[in-house]
Amino acid sequence: MNGGSWWKVWQIAMTILVAGMAGGCNSSSEAGTQAPSPKPPQHLFWVFVGTYTRTLSKGIYLLRFDADAGDLSPPTLAAEIDDPNFLAVPPGNRFLYTVGTGDNHRLSMVDAFSLDSRSGKLSLLNQQSSGGSGGTHIGVDPAGTIAVVANYNSGDVGVLRINPDGTLAPPSQVIQHIGSSINPQRQQHAFPHSCNFDPAGRFVLVPDLGTDKIYTYHFERADHTLMPGNPATVDVAPGTGPRHMAFSPNGRFAYVVGEMGATVTVFVYDAEHGALRPLQTISTLPADYHGANTSAEVAVHPSGKFLYVSNRGPDDISIFRIEQEGAHLIPTGFQSTLGKGPRCFAIDPTGRFLFAANQQSDSVVVFRIDPQSGGLTATGASAQIGIPVSVLFVPIGG
Repeated sequence: MNGGSWWKVWQIAMTILVAGMAGGCNSSSEAGTQAPSPKPPQHLFWVFVGTYTRTLSKGIYLLRFDADAGDLSPPTLAAEIDDPNFLAVPPGNRFLYTVGTGDNHRLSMVDAFSLDSRSGKLSLLNQQSSGGSGGTHIGVDPAGTIAVVANYNSGDVGVLRINPDGTLAPPSQVIQHIGSSINPQRQQHAFPHSCNFDPAGRFVLVPDLGTDKIYTYHFERADHTLMPGNPATVDVAPGTGPRHMAFSPNGRFAYVVGEMGATVTVFVYDAEHGALRPLQTISTLPADYHGANTSAEVAVHPSGKFLYVSNRGPDDISIFRIEQEGAHLIPTGFQSTLGKGPRCFAIDPTGRFLFAANQQSDSVVVFRIDPQSGGLTATGASAQIGIPVSVLFVPIGG
């Protein structure tokens, strides 16, 4: 090989070597300055807060919550609407539904919104009557095909079909509850207080404060109607005033809070027939508390280990440990909600935090949940929102 050839070979070798070194340097530099991985979307949430629009509030409010850092953004108005007192989002997170209370002389309205989970934006699709007055709760089946509304003042249940585009059809059924119970001031007639689909979406269970009964309806999917179950009702102790309910994660048990009796009752749930059989009833109040009270919300921790109930009297959350796979409750403590009138609370999907909505002090207060004991500790995060009465989490971006 002559000298010129050697020179060419040397040049090619050096070119390859320098290129390789440069590439290695660039890789090292990029690794050293690489931005941190984006936060998993399942840890970032939109928090929608429903309100009574009677003083400071104008409708549904929106906050952004980081479940890793515990950071909560200031609230912004997401939708200007009258009394959006309970909120529901079906699977898929594409739509949001709410019911307004109305009054004894005006039908309640059910509102349908499209929901952009990336931005949190709500866009009104349409409104329909709930078929009655005093709408206080709305449930949507797991397939997102019907909405069922508890009309508290008129004592009936309204059924509205959900169209494929998310809009609501007019009420196809209005089912009247008949009866009363022992309290002449609060139980003079039926007062259905919530509509709860079971985990399979086959039955709707409706606690009725006025009649001291829980009504069971079978959801007929073919024509989107409700038919009385068999049995059609189950009784609770007179004067209990059943209000809200929650299911255990395994679907085998249901827990019903008695607003007037300050109790929570454990039922074994027959998913084949939609039937309830009571197992245990326990007080939600501290033993040394003897003042006035109305219990309100009930929720089960995603782990299935703990149950929580809010009390509007001592203004606290009662904490229970769940044993025997869901069949038995043991009280473990109480936590002040740092406000007045906790009408609602909600647990974030990660199970790390509980948000308490204090209706009478215009505040939503955030608590951290101890994964071992279920105990609650205030994080210091809170939001001032006029008369908050419902809290709902939606994962950001899906």
